[in-house]
Amino acid sequence: MKHGTIGAALPVIPAQRFVLRPLRASDAGLIQLYASDRRVAEMTTTIPHPYPPGAAQAFVERTLDGDGSRAVWALDGSGHGSSELLGVLSLARLDRDQAEIGYWVAPALWNAGYASEAVNAIVAANPLGSQALFATVFQDNPGSARVLTNAGFEYVGDAEAYSVARGRMVPTWTYIRKLA
Repeated sequence: MKHGTIGAALPVIPAQRFVLRPLRASDAGLIQLYASDRRVAEMTTTIPHPYPPGAAQAFVERTLDGDGSRAVWALDGSGHGSSELLGVLSLARLDRDQAEIGYWVAPALWNAGYASEAVNAIVAANPLGSQALFATVFQDNPGSARVLTNAGFEYVGDAEAYSVARGRMVPTWTYIRKLA
């Protein structure tokens, strides 16, 4: 899928304890459950808290009918004796063959290596043929910063981003991983 548009035919990407697979309509229930958790919402820029009823279904529908600017995968552990949705990882296409990675994992799985495994799998697969991946994390989320640095991302600077759940600007750290 190098240099093309992001379409519905995203690859399934294997990881050790799960696969990254395209979202499907049946994911909406678990996305609703996890995204409704304040701890998840407050570590993202876009998830509101409280999470409105039907928001997960709308997210999945937008993803499936998307404009080609964002690819979204479910962390699916069902083939490894776990839940079919452990979290979500996305790549948003930027200009100059770059993409921005975003991810969240169900709180019960925090500090168990799932986010690291997902980020490493997407970096290794590089499904969009990106020259570089960017990521931004809130400065009060050092766990996500460790996920990135452990996956070879390098710190490039501080900034701020608006968090919908928090209703304010929050200090961030920005990272880059060059792939080619």
